Amino acid sequence: MIAKMVLERVMQVAAHLTNSAVKVAHPFDPLNEAEIAKAVSIVRKEHQELFFNAVTLWEPRKAEMMAWLAAPETAMRPHRVADVVCIGKGSKVYDGVVDLTENKIISWELTDGVQPLISMEDLQIVETVVRKDPKVIEQCGIIGIPPEDMHKVYCDPWTVGYDERFGNKVRLQQALMYYRPHIDDSQYTYPLDFCPIFNADTHEIIHIDIPKVRRPLNTAPPSNYHAAAIQAEGGFRTDLKPISITQPEGVSFKVTGREISWVNWKLHVGFNYREGIVLNNITFTDKGVERPVFWRMSLAEMVVPYGNPEHPHQRKHAFDLGEYGGGYMTNSLALGCDCKGAIHYMDADFVNRAGNPTSIKKAICIHEEDAGILFKHTDFRDDSVTVTRARKLIVSHVFTAANYEYCVYWQFHLDGTIQLEIKLTGILNTYAMNPGEDTLGWGTEVYPGVNAHNHQHLFCLRLDPNVDGPNNTILQVDAERGEGEVGSATNPYGNAFYAKKTKLETPETSKCDYNGSTSRTWDIANESKLNPYSKKPVSYKLVSREVPSLLPREGSLVWKRAGFARHAVHVTKYSDAQIHPAGRHVPQTSGEPSAGLPAWIEEDPKANIVNTDVVLWHTFGLTHFPAPEDYPVMPAEPMTVMLRPRNFFERNPCLDIPPSYSSSPSGKGTVKAADSTSKLV
Repeated sequence: MIAKMVLERVMQVAAHLTNSAVKVAHPFDPLNEAEIAKAVSIVRKEHQELFFNAVTLWEPRKAEMMAWLAAPETAMRPHRVADVVCIGKGSKVYDGVVDLTENKIISWELTDGVQPLISMEDLQIVETVVRKDPKVIEQCGIIGIPPEDMHKVYCDPWTVGYDERFGNKVRLQQALMYYRPHIDDSQYTYPLDFCPIFNADTHEIIHIDIPKVRRPLNTAPPSNYHAAAIQAEGGFRTDLKPISITQPEGVSFKVTGREISWVNWKLHVGFNYREGIVLNNITFTDKGVERPVFWRMSLAEMVVPYGNPEHPHQRKHAFDLGEYGGGYMTNSLALGCDCKGAIHYMDADFVNRAGNPTSIKKAICIHEEDAGILFKHTDFRDDSVTVTRARKLIVSHVFTAANYEYCVYWQFHLDGTIQLEIKLTGILNTYAMNPGEDTLGWGTEVYPGVNAHNHQHLFCLRLDPNVDGPNNTILQVDAERGEGEVGSATNPYGNAFYAKKTKLETPETSKCDYNGSTSRTWDIANESKLNPYSKKPVSYKLVSREVPSLLPREGSLVWKRAGFARHAVHVTKYSDAQIHPAGRHVPQTSGEPSAGLPAWIEEDPKANIVNTDVVLWHTFGLTHFPAPEDYPVMPAEPMTVMLRPRNFFERNPCLDIPPSYSSSPSGKGTVKAADSTSKLV
């Protein structure tokens, strides 16, 4: 009866949205609410007893899409197709592909031995269950929480990661437990020492992991960061004056649907439940010629391994995108808080558990920022000077993964550089500790009774290059000393050094690690096209200097599950199906065999990846040894990756950007800026 009512409601929503005026979508556009409702309706006609985990765009195949973009008037327009993941009784997982143009299911499979990501709805169920469970109530009593205070007990539900005791046939979550003395107190000051295991199919607590050494409830006073707490401590400082950001003539970018044009840049902004922002068909117009640069760019995966070997902390490592979804966890952004200036927002549409469309308003922020000096030179002989200020276009979103916030900024610069900046903020994941307890080096006491474990944040960037065309080659570039000792014929003064380039020829040999001592970078080159001046291939250079090694040892659970993080760079031959470097379904994978990148490389380790369509996978991030300055909320810590044009242009491509000031030795053509407007005098 309930299933019938849900089906009727979904059909009503689908009919309403389908009958609404729906603009024909660009093939790269995310599915909108009407299309999600339509996909659900098509699935429900054949499969009713299901919950929906995801309904997202099944992206057009690359060859098909390239053909359409080259001749949109004559080539066949790619169909609108939905990628569907559903969950049935008994934790059964179904993967489907639904053609929305032809109103039919193309494929539908029961996928055995996997669990899809944990949605926000899945997470919210757990807290209600743990508060009522007799075994949880008993454990709370042991460490000092009476039954009448169970409404003050909270949990951060995580996927169980992998636990050999339970396997992956049943959909599980582990509940990281906390307590709030007062509703406004941060629960992370009061972590609890035990860990319940939740069965998502039956909504039961099936086990509780209890440590050998018990740690009673922390008795320290609250440590809070919200406004009321700071005001109670003496209030906010008053010596910071307002900074206003205005663009009185409007923005310099143009948005058509989800396509952006800004100065010489053009790109399409997509979004999905897992990766969040997806950028497609990125081009740069050079002297009137629109040149392709990248076909697709996304933050494809990340892993956060924690470094405490005490059971059950070995399970504590989060694949925040593959296990929870960077899109699903995205914030609705607010002007003046998350973004400042003249903003263009984009919404994001998803499906909920019942199959109804749902929307996150203002999920993506698009705006311009001043970026300091673009270029400058002063001639010491005559004091002639030219200085031009930079600006950048930023496409961003912010997602909250339980305790942590990840702020993702895709930045486009006037000189052809693309930069990905990620800021980490939010609250440390914490665990209970006894007074005077030795953390054994695996963590730091950031506040009395609060142990913040060592951890890493390792992000995997998926780059599908299109540098003057799809056939590209990846080269490792190292700064090396010239051969020959001082006094030799080849290096008589010993001062020679050069860029040593090593061509990555097969997926097996493409595995590279970062080397700071050689200033290692990677060139993405089109060897069929040479720069007329340097006679070197046109290319983009990957510059990334925050590249820690994966610290869990080879053979560890994290090492097996996060195969993409074993090296800084992998290169594979392009495949439409290879999007997620830790595998399509990440929760409860054992890593035996390792899914995603290791499996793809093993399929054809000696494939040719020279002068062909390739994908570069780059893992970067930071290692975090917590400190008291990170608590009770962490100041944002940034990290960045840059893609810079090298031998791509014939000269500085931004000489036509109006300068702030420019004078020549002869005094002719002096340009002075009045506020932000350059004037010739």
